[in-house]
Amino acid sequence: MRSLYAGVSGLQNHQVRMDVIGNNIANVNTTGFKKGRVNFQDMLSQTMSGAAKPTEDVGGVNPKQVGLGMTVASIDTIHTQGSMQTTGVMTDLAVQGEGMFILSSGDKDFFTRAGAFGLDEAGTLVNPANGLKVQGWTAETIDGQAFINTASDVGDLIIPVGSKDPASATTDVFLACNLDKRLDVVPAGAGDAEVRAGTWTLDKDIYDSFGNLHKMRITFTKADNPNNTNSWTGTAVIDPGSENPTNVTVDAGEANVTDNNTFTLDFNNLGTLQSATDSAGDAIDNGQLQLQLAFDVLGATAEAGADPIRQTFNLNLGEVGSAVNTVTQFAETSSTKAFKQNGYGMGYLESFKVDQSGKITGVYSNGSNRELGQVALATFTNPGGLEKAGESTFTVSNNSGEANIGPVGVAGKGKIIAGALEMSNVDLAAQFTDMIVTQRGFQANSKTIQTSDTMLQELLTLKR
Repeated sequence: MRSLYAGVSGLQNHQVRMDVIGNNIANVNTTGFKKGRVNFQDMLSQTMSGAAKPTEDVGGVNPKQVGLGMTVASIDTIHTQGSMQTTGVMTDLAVQGEGMFILSSGDKDFFTRAGAFGLDEAGTLVNPANGLKVQGWTAETIDGQAFINTASDVGDLIIPVGSKDPASATTDVFLACNLDKRLDVVPAGAGDAEVRAGTWTLDKDIYDSFGNLHKMRITFTKADNPNNTNSWTGTAVIDPGSENPTNVTVDAGEANVTDNNTFTLDFNNLGTLQSATDSAGDAIDNGQLQLQLAFDVLGATAEAGADPIRQTFNLNLGEVGSAVNTVTQFAETSSTKAFKQNGYGMGYLESFKVDQSGKITGVYSNGSNRELGQVALATFTNPGGLEKAGESTFTVSNNSGEANIGPVGVAGKGKIIAGALEMSNVDLAAQFTDMIVTQRGFQANSKTIQTSDTMLQELLTLKR
């Protein structure tokens, strides 16, 4: 009796579907879990008579076939987006969009959407549940600047919390102050700046190669020339008032060719920079105006009989003709603004943060921020073809395609959200509905077996 075996196949395969539903419900709160789905298809059919085509006398006849039951067509993994849960833990990462994190165990790679990561004793970013190492690119330092080469192979991400950040000498100072056109009639006293008739002073902290802090003071004095009221003389001093004043030179051309610490700024009638001239008469009057300041580094070891070690940095005055982030001469109160310098003392890595591109930025005690690395993502042509490897990980299969590894935003990859985790994409309401349907399907197939058994019983009683 074919119905008996059809019912058996229905019982077995509905049990498989129930197993998948049970696994989905069990993982309803599993971070990064992707639900499964069972699809059925009918099994082979027994042909009792074939089809016949129409003739001149009669029409065509359809085939007569009896189905032999059903089987599981596929068990799919549904890679839809799960909801985000905010945790506030900076090592917790979630992917919004396409892409999976890459975890490594020796030469074998695993892929996951579960981003509950942490640091191990060596500072390596890992999955603390199994020790698998998160993969990405470590920043390289080239000419003092951090550079991340995403075209290279991925590797372990190490965040050296507590490591030193060497001191860096100041190489550029940027000015954006205003020198009051009316300063010769402004009374003395202007807050934190030193003001005298025709004079304006600004201070800025700079660093030498040891990380020592120095104060750079520049005093601007309006030219005492009735024929040129748009000219100012600047005087640069390092560590004014200290017991060991340092020798300062200012140059507009080749560095260290003058032995004078003064320079002259000329403005046009629109209040913007026109030129800068050092005491030797070297002038610059186009593009970005940049003076070279040099001073003796106290405590630096020099060869016997040699000149003291000098440190040179650029004093950036701004662009000729521009009024944005540059020195100007308008009829407004003078401003003390040296808005940026790039030196810093030694510091220690205190914390780090991860942005939406997956870049890991270290925050140092000296106030500097430096890129440490970037988390990599992998996408697949057929993510449904990945094989589950346990512990919320997947591995490449023959039908998934090779991993396309790259940074966020490349080849359709989504963005990374730090301080959050992706929840399971299991919908409990849908799972309970499927459970009811599966239960009824199992029950109906059991009735098929029961009815077939009753028919066999009737057959056995025919002889009575």
